[in-house]
Amino acid sequence: MKAFLRVLAVLFFLFQTANAKHLYPEKYYQNEWCSKWHGRQEVKLIDDTRIDCETKNYVVEFDFAPKWAESIGQSLHYARMTGKKPAIILIIENFESFKYYNRIKPLCEQYGIALWYMKSPQYDPSKNGSYNKQNDDYFDIVNIIIAYLKDFIVSFINGIIA
Repeated sequence: MKAFLRVLAVLFFLFQTANAKHLYPEKYYQNEWCSKWHGRQEVKLIDDTRIDCETKNYVVEFDFAPKWAESIGQSLHYARMTGKKPAIILIIENFESFKYYNRIKPLCEQYGIALWYMKSPQYDPSKNGSYNKQNDDYFDIVNIIIAYLKDFIVSFINGIIA
């Protein structure tokens, strides 16, 4: 029984890490944007935090769209530490990620944070602004499998505990 639980735990964590992967790393987007706008990357502050990209006027925090809430605090902190304007670039990997952009937009307006987004290079504007259907199908299938595995593992563990 213990061996079976170990196997389930390993499978759960393997699927978790597979789900956590992105099409491109955050550093890719930082390099693309920061080099275009002549910024400096990974600027270390006195408190050992690091600005993703610092330009003449802005301190820019890059985050994948689901981490929208974290980016607010970081951008405001960097602005306070440098005296520059706070900015956020949300990384949009699929069409559904735009909901996070819409969620953060009013907060950025309220707190004076510049807000932009970058779409994954996989984005295909020739298809009415939607992503390649094959990519969406892949992500849907992976997310469905992960959700079922999570439910199964939780139910199984609850059954053992009860």
